[in-house]
Amino acid sequence: MTQNRADTLALLTRYYDAFAAHDHATMLDCLTDDIEHRINQGPIEHGKEAFAAFMVTMDTAYQETLAEMVIFANDEGTRAASEFRVLGKYLKTAEGYPEAHGQSYDLPAGAFFDIRDGKIARVSVYYNAEDWVAQVS
Repeated sequence: MTQNRADTLALLTRYYDAFAAHDHATMLDCLTDDIEHRINQGPIEHGKEAFAAFMVTMDTAYQETLAEMVIFANDEGTRAASEFRVLGKYLKTAEGYPEAHGQSYDLPAGAFFDIRDGKIARVSVYYNAEDWVAQVS
């Protein structure tokens, strides 16, 4: 499959629209079977099954909206990035973190992507975890 910037921008727009709608099936459809998910200051997970489990955990513990989204891609459509703000509520205590009781947070964040055969093959998400802890403490 020939990739280009426009196709990659459309793919990532579809991915983030599905995130906003909590449409896990569409998000998973945007990924390669061997997706590499690099979680901010955490583990590297592989495969759609692990990604699906991560999404369920996130939907249980956090209520998030992404704002001020900007998506970038190289000319070949093989690499991309996004920058946005995460507006959230902390709903369920995550192990090793402060107790959750509906605290709000607002974090600048970014993500980097590798695109292969019209699908997301790697997503690396970054935000300042210390800032998040300070906001929910």
